[in-house]
Amino acid sequence: MNQDQMKKAAAEAAIAYVEPGMIVGVGTGSTANHFIDLLADLKDRIDGTVASSEASAQRLRGHGIQVMDLNTAGQLPLYVDGADESNHQLHLIKGGGGALTREKIVAAASDRFVCIADESKLVDMLGAFPLPVEVIPMARALVARELIRLGGQPVLRDGFTTDNGNVILDVDNLQISDPVAMEDHINGIPGVVTVGIFARRPADVLILGGPGGVKTLP
Repeated sequence: MNQDQMKKAAAEAAIAYVEPGMIVGVGTGSTANHFIDLLADLKDRIDGTVASSEASAQRLRGHGIQVMDLNTAGQLPLYVDGADESNHQLHLIKGGGGALTREKIVAAASDRFVCIADESKLVDMLGAFPLPVEVIPMARALVARELIRLGGQPVLRDGFTTDNGNVILDVDNLQISDPVAMEDHINGIPGVVTVGIFARRPADVLILGGPGGVKTLP
C-alpha cells in the first residue's frame, strides 16, 4: 500500500462519521481531496458543506455538492481534514497547502474534528515539518525576526498568496515541546494572521492509514 492509498483508506474511514442531514466542514489538501471524492456518493443525504479553501470549494462543486458560507451554516457538527504532523495528544501542524487560517476557523466552528492522515504523520514531537505562519505582507520582515529569536529559520513561501491575500513563512528548526504555548506566542506577534499549530483546538479523532490498515486515536 503506497502513501496515497493510505490517505484514501483514512478518508474512507472518516466517511463513517458523516450522518444524514449534516453540514460537513471539509479541509484542504491531498488527503482531504480523497474525502471530498468519497463524499460525492453521499451528497443527496447531507445538507451541504463548508470548505476551508477556494480549491476545496471548487472540487466540491465539481461533484455537485453544495458549498455554504460558514456565517450562514453556523456551528458545524463535523469537520474532516488532513494534517502535516500530529503528536500523540492530537496537536497538529497544518498549512502545507496554505489554507491554515480558514482551516483553523472551520475547526473552531465544529463540534467534532476528525483528522485523516497516513501513519507517517504521527510523531513524538511536532516541528520536523516546516511550521507555516500566515502573515500580513507588510509585517513579513518583523515576524521573520521574531521567529528567528524563537530559534526558527523562516523562509518565505515563494510565489504563494493565501486565499486571504497574505504570505506564508515556513519555519524550520523548531522543536515544539509545548504546542499550546508556542501557538499562543506566535499568534501574539503583530502581523501574524495565524500559525499552523492546532493545539488550542486539537483534533478529536485521528485516523491513520497504514500498510496494515487503519487505526484510530485516541
